[in-house]
Amino acid sequence: MRGFKIFTGSAHPEFSKELAKHLDAVISKATVSRFSDGEINVQISESVRGKDVFIIQPTCAPTNDNLMELLIMTDAFKRSSANSINAVIPYFGYARQDRKAAPRVPITAKLVANLIQSAGVDRVITMDLHAGQIQGFFDVPVDNLYGSIVFRDYIRVKNFKNPIIASPDIGGVSRARYFADQLGLDLVIVDKKREKANVSEVMNIIGDVQDKDVILVDDMIDTAGTMCKAADVLKTRGAKSVMALGTHPVLSGPAIERIEKSSLNEVVVSNSIPLKQQSSKITVLSVAPLFAEVIRRIYHNESVNSLFV
Repeated sequence: MRGFKIFTGSAHPEFSKELAKHLDAVISKATVSRFSDGEINVQISESVRGKDVFIIQPTCAPTNDNLMELLIMTDAFKRSSANSINAVIPYFGYARQDRKAAPRVPITAKLVANLIQSAGVDRVITMDLHAGQIQGFFDVPVDNLYGSIVFRDYIRVKNFKNPIIASPDIGGVSRARYFADQLGLDLVIVDKKREKANVSEVMNIIGDVQDKDVILVDDMIDTAGTMCKAADVLKTRGAKSVMALGTHPVLSGPAIERIEKSSLNEVVVSNSIPLKQQSSKITVLSVAPLFAEVIRRIYHNESVNSLFV
């Protein structure tokens, strides 16, 4: 695999190192620095002419800085005659702004897609997009990987006696159903009314959870309000235990405090975002091997979809 090179931004270098290790490769040299006024400066320290470049950079907090860093690195590679530029974005920031949910609001996910594509990215590799239609915002190939492949193996090892999958809201039903089908389990739904952004109110449980080991499935955990309130209601309805699976541990604001005080027995997340706060209830699973295998397959023109069938 001498024809490709892996570079990392400053968003999640630990993830990049682990990914490179699984490919038996090294992180190529590039310097990302800032001028005194905060402007980002990038210097590629080795030739990339004719190479397939993979930039590892989740656009997590600080979202704007990490996104701009990705765009500037892309421009540097484009001007350095790279054969192809592949943006590996384990967590795609601004994905929740995927439609006009109210008058006079932007569709920021589309704007971000335009920026990434205009900068010169030839392919995007991401995981568990908040809204699948974001793939259509690009005119270049987008590989939206399923984090469920990692969670699935973890759940099987747990050997729950009476497990059932739950969606924390109506919008996540298709995601939860896909996961339930993979494990051959039934599905229940938490019917939720959201008053405003980051504030939710659990209304009802659709399905029976009496004496069940409930596994809540979502693409991200931000302030953890939805997950924690859902867990509390599930426990009052007779659930034996409640585990939450969230691919992206955004965990902003009071999230950690809420998780610690909640009825959740365990919260399982991936390392798509660096975990800045620790909790005894949080378990982190690595998706670096998955991304490494996808990069290998893309480079060798092999099927990616067969990984998830």
